[in-house]
This record gives sequence, structure tokens and C-alpha cells, in this order.
Amino acid sequence: MSDFGAYFSLFMAAFLAATLIPAQSEAGLAALIIFGEQAFVPLLIVASIGNTLGSVTNWFVGRWVDRFRDRAWFPASPAQLERATIWYQKYGRWSLLLSWVPFIGDPITVVAGVLREPLATFVVFVFVAKTARYMVVAAIAMNWV
Repeated sequence: MSDFGAYFSLFMAAFLAATLIPAQSEAGLAALIIFGEQAFVPLLIVASIGNTLGSVTNWFVGRWVDRFRDRAWFPASPAQLERATIWYQKYGRWSLLLSWVPFIGDPITVVAGVLREPLATFVVFVFVAKTARYMVVAAIAMNWV
């Protein structure tokens, strides 16, 4: 695979994995580190940026979908939104450090958009969390090389 193909594939996998679309990017990063010819640092950066931008997409979805919270088809009930609001107000932006966790990370990023977390703060917290996770994956993969 060409360098461009490897980086682009990793970026897309990381981006999609951070959205509400089910996908997985850790195995791709690990495989590229173990079997690929690309340098470790650029792979880590591409995966982190792609995953963070996917979470930013979730944040925008949260901002957009909030205007429909009174509609019958809205995916969360008023009670669920109230619980999420209380939870997010309690833990706030620090909960974004869990944005990498499967099953709960993506909803956290959507709730951050609904609850109007400032985008700049959101990006910093999510980027730190996503990069830390990929650093752990990369460290494990490098031990297999």
C-alpha cells in the first residue's frame, strides 16, 4: 500500500470510528505499525486528527439535533436529556476524557454539542483523550515489532 493510501485509510477509519457509525481504527493503526513502512509519529498524528474530527462531527450533530428535542422522533426523551444534562453538569468537560471509550464515548461527544460545550475546549479535551488512547495502542504494537 502506498504511503498516501495507508494514511488516508487510517484517517478514514479513525474518523468513522469516532462518529456514531460503528467502525474500529485501533487494529488499523496497530497493523500499520507492525507491518507498514510508515513512520510511527505521522501515523499517530493522522489517527488522532481523524478521530478528533469525527468527534467534532458528533458535536455538530448535537448542536443541530438539539433544535428538535420537542419532536416525537427525537432519539432521547426529555427525562433522558435531563439526566444527561445533570451528569454533564456534574462532570462537565472532564467527561470528554472518556470520549475514547467504546459505546459511551460517541454519545458523550454528542451530548457535549447539545449542552453547548465550547468547540475549542471540546477539541482540546477530545484530542488529548484520543491521542493518549492511540499512544497506548501504538506502544503495544511496537512491542510486537
